[in-house]
Amino acid sequence: MNRCGPLALVGGDEFRSGNEPQDRVLVEAAREGPAFVLATAAAEQRPDLAVRHAVEWFEGLGLEVEELPATSRGLTDDPGIADRARAGRFFYLVGGNPGLIPRILGGTPVWDAMVEAWRGGAALAGSSAGAMALCDRTFLPGSGGWDLSAGLGLVPDAAVVPHFDTFGASWDTGDAEGGLTLLGLDERTAAVWHGGVWLSMGEGTVQVVSSGDGSAFRAGDTIEGLPQPRI
Repeated sequence: MNRCGPLALVGGDEFRSGNEPQDRVLVEAAREGPAFVLATAAAEQRPDLAVRHAVEWFEGLGLEVEELPATSRGLTDDPGIADRARAGRFFYLVGGNPGLIPRILGGTPVWDAMVEAWRGGAALAGSSAGAMALCDRTFLPGSGGWDLSAGLGLVPDAAVVPHFDTFGASWDTGDAEGGLTLLGLDERTAAVWHGGVWLSMGEGTVQVVSSGDGSAFRAGDTIEGLPQPRI
């Protein structure tokens, strides 16, 4: 039986009005138990502010969240923090530097504990850099555009292009389409794995590009062409 909780890939501009549809799904899944925000991607950009914004936003939705310390490899390798994560019912990876999450969180006891909790029914979400990191591959700024690097691998054969309605669509992703499903996510918009399907939620559009063909999905649509997570 599939017991995994919802998985939300958000296009950015998190913790603001317009994100309520996807965030309410996450809050509902949290129920009783610790709820965590991870400021890993903001480790070099005032992570305390990112945590504060998350706490204030989710308080307005009826959920008390706290920081799960994860801004350095020393923290994500800490077995005590991993034990806290294993008991968690809600995890949200904020936006920021797209290269930090795989480097700090990938292959660590804390990440393993988060995946275990998600597979047991906890909610898991990432916005912008957080959403990018949850996929097999993530884009990092390179000399001639954006280069592909390994992500955390929860969504196979996929890569996220966030902020698609503002500046993401202009990214030079080169030949990334070969063998990959590209997911263009507008801000305050999410692709949410829930109930065994991918759903489009939020204000904007989710665009799936595979083998040169693209499809657009708006709020309430079932998203086709995006691989299911590694459950």
